[in-house]
Amino acid sequence: MTHDRSWQGPSAAERLKILRETKSIAIVGASNKPSRASYFVATYLLSSSKYTVYFVNPVLDEILGQPVYKSLADLPEVPDMVEVFRKHDDLPGVLDEALAVGAKTLWLQLGSWHEEVARRAEAAGMNVVMDRCVKIEHARFYGGLRLAGFNTGVISSKRQQLA
Repeated sequence: MTHDRSWQGPSAAERLKILRETKSIAIVGASNKPSRASYFVATYLLSSSKYTVYFVNPVLDEILGQPVYKSLADLPEVPDMVEVFRKHDDLPGVLDEALAVGAKTLWLQLGSWHEEVARRAEAAGMNVVMDRCVKIEHARFYGGLRLAGFNTGVISSKRQQLA
């Protein structure tokens, strides 16, 4: 599906500012399946960031040993960021929920783009990031991103020689 791409997202410096100011992230559409991007992102955020991470999925009870909430309204606190792993047609409803609870940032995962949702969120005073992975962005700014998105532990720019 082709979507209008006239909306301009925040610059790298603005995305870094959003990540620095964020203390809690609610992952909407979180999955307990290791093959899903939301699971990979959740694992990274729990192990490699200082964020409080909440999972939102109306059909699951637990992910990675943590409780899963049925909706954003059920969370014990207002999340600073709502990170969305839902299909395109669900995005307006997720925005409505995020606005209702008072979240500061709406972050749409890689491949997710919705001009109307972005404009509505910004008009309501929210930060909006679309078509970007919070794991990749966090790792890029905080030094954990290497070849293929994994930390190889290699500090040299020279190619490693195999013994």
